[in-house]
Amino acid sequence: MMKLRSKKLFKRSSSKLSGGGGAAAVGVGGRGEIEWELRPGGMLVQKREGRGVAGELITVRVSTTAGSSANCHDLTIGATSTFGEMKEALSMLTGLEPREQRLVFKGKEREDGDHLHMVGVRDGDKVLLLQDPAIKEKKLLLLQQAMAGLGSTNCHTIIQV
Repeated sequence: MMKLRSKKLFKRSSSKLSGGGGAAAVGVGGRGEIEWELRPGGMLVQKREGRGVAGELITVRVSTTAGSSANCHDLTIGATSTFGEMKEALSMLTGLEPREQRLVFKGKEREDGDHLHMVGVRDGDKVLLLQDPAIKEKKLLLLQQAMAGLGSTNCHTIIQV
């Protein structure tokens, strides 16, 4: 058990706390109440004004590099959407299946379950779309095998004539 030597010290520190606490209790718009929102991760936080609202739409610029050409697409999507939902929307624009896509934001590859607003994607931000190298290599090998099989049959017919 701890004893306080002077109640004066305790009163002084508590009066400073209570003086600052009055301003913090005033909520959004000065109504005296705080509005709360539940984030997709399950965290209860104070509601913010302006960005991150569930119904808000943001426009994201998506840069794709396919071969030697580079394309930019402007995609309008909900602020609380996931990167997986963004991949589905991009599959209609680019022709790449969602499993073939890799999305990079702020230098990091993002998982399908990551929410845009939780990572910090805002209106006008840029996201890089890359094709998965493993799937790209598989497609290339299948194409080479198909061409090798097709080329060998053509070669035999020319030699036989």
